[in-house]
Amino acid sequence: MLQRWHTFRHALELRIRYRVTRGGLWFLAALAATALAAVVSANNLLFLVLAATLATLLVSGLLGSLSLAGLEVDFVAPEHVFACRGFPGQMRVRNVKWLMPSFSIRVEGIQNAGGARLQSAVYFPLIPAGVTLEKTVEARFPRRGAYRENGFAFSTAFPFGFLRRTARVTLLRETLVYPPLDPLAGFEEMLPAITEEMEAYYRGLGRDFYRIRPYEALESARHVDWKATAHTGALQVREFAREQERTVELFLDRDVPPSLDDWFEHAIHCCAFLAWRLSAQGASIHFRSNGYSLRQPEDGDIYAILRYLALVYPQPRPAVEGPVEETSYKLAFSASPARLRHAGWMEARILSPEGLPAP
Repeated sequence: MLQRWHTFRHALELRIRYRVTRGGLWFLAALAATALAAVVSANNLLFLVLAATLATLLVSGLLGSLSLAGLEVDFVAPEHVFACRGFPGQMRVRNVKWLMPSFSIRVEGIQNAGGARLQSAVYFPLIPAGVTLEKTVEARFPRRGAYRENGFAFSTAFPFGFLRRTARVTLLRETLVYPPLDPLAGFEEMLPAITEEMEAYYRGLGRDFYRIRPYEALESARHVDWKATAHTGALQVREFAREQERTVELFLDRDVPPSLDDWFEHAIHCCAFLAWRLSAQGASIHFRSNGYSLRQPEDGDIYAILRYLALVYPQPRPAVEGPVEETSYKLAFSASPARLRHAGWMEARILSPEGLPAP
């Protein structure tokens, strides 16, 4: 009982902002005209009307404040949330008051609070005392990262619509937001070329000899059969039976100067998009960054990679490890390609600020 009283008293102490509505302006104009007429004419009836009008204004303020007090909000997002993509969230509003219900409550997201952005406000005509109401609302997060605070605002114009009262509340609930997976400009066209390179790279990897066939563009020169080439006069390659599934080694270099922060975010989005697509195609992914390594699906699923990409940030001059998968297709994102090649990524396709499509 004592805890409920403290909760209710804290709710009454919330800072409430007032905004006069158009109806309220007309009411105040009528109130001023009545007061002026009562003073000039000294008419007792006008003084009674003025008193009733002032009493109405006071009752409106009291009922509106009580209706707004004692409200709690909770917003539950799905387990996996992606930036810049709408998702259905559960909005729960609870009235902790003992007896008085709350009328005409509108819940909105605070745009400049850095939390979830609601696609539209949520309206509750009536919230009975001690009852929790729940509604599904479309929301979205503008950026990747960990959101620990979500700002919401309760507002009501009850009972007469003269004033709109607004009280802001902050919900302390951490939500991890993955990078967006929507194809970025220019990268959707680049994906078929990367896929073609991968197919050419993996065609014939294995130990069991399969056949000799003509050389195709983008294939590695290490499989060229020079004796057959000399005999036929055209490049021929040895093809082997495949023994394992495709493995793609992705590397994200965190050595990015402050002037390329926007490119780094763009590279993270592209890396997440590519990892998601490759995982959907059944490829094994060895994702690596400076000091981080994860094999999918052996060490975790695709969401483990996305969790890292949701929280990663640039780091000046981190150590760069060379590739560890001898037969993997290697793809790297780096603002310093020469630094990566010096570390052993000679055979990797490196996407730099010059080679990656502009955001």
